Amino acid sequence: QVQFVESGGGLVQPGGSLRLSCVASRSISSIYAMAWYRQAPGKQRDLVARIFNGGTTDYAGSVKGRFTISRDNAKKTVYLQMNSLKPEDTADYYCNVGVGSFGSWGQGTQVTVSS
Repeated sequence: QVQFVESGGGLVQPGGSLRLSCVASRSISSIYAMAWYRQAPGKQRDLVARIFNGGTTDYAGSVKGRFTISRDNAKKTVYLQMNSLKPEDTADYYCNVGVGSFGSWGQGTQVTVSS
């Protein structure tokens, strides 16, 4: 089962930016869609952004226009560029398969948006 390691989180002020990275344990070239999810304290894990192998993307309404997902299959890596961050973006961020059966969930990377 594919595993993922997320990194790049941290503490940032409102309006700031962060770039998250997710490295897979094996090739992701055959994975139809990769995605980023987030889970805020006391809430369920939600889909944030998804990217398909052809490059098509979709986003949760709350992040559309601020976040950009990309993938580099050669590096087995998925990225999430987050701009204009808001306090409500505070959460643990995870990457995983975007369609079909999930791989193993990683530890996630924590993002805190606060002044």
